[in-house]
Amino acid sequence: MAKAIEITDANFAEVINSDIPVLVDFWAEWCGPCKMIGPVVEQLAGEYEGKAIVAKMDVDMNAQIPAQFGIRSIPTLMVFKNGKMVDKVIGAVAKSVLEQKLVAQL
Repeated sequence: MAKAIEITDANFAEVINSDIPVLVDFWAEWCGPCKMIGPVVEQLAGEYEGKAIVAKMDVDMNAQIPAQFGIRSIPTLMVFKNGKMVDKVIGAVAKSVLEQKLVAQL
């Protein structure tokens, strides 16, 4: 079963410039809602393996990219297609909400 990949400020561009849609979970270890949505993000990574990339970025370890996108609240989940952000969700939401946003880009 695939797991969400960990991305950093350094490799962010190569990940979001993928040929397939990318869901990025901006999170932090101390964030309660991030811990709630974490298992959902991991499930999506397994279910959409080969169709989409599911990635996680720790905002405490990587400041450049979250600042670039103006992330002020976590979890923030962004969907990228062809290198551009096409959708965004802030806060812990139901799996169906994330799935709907990801499927819309397939």
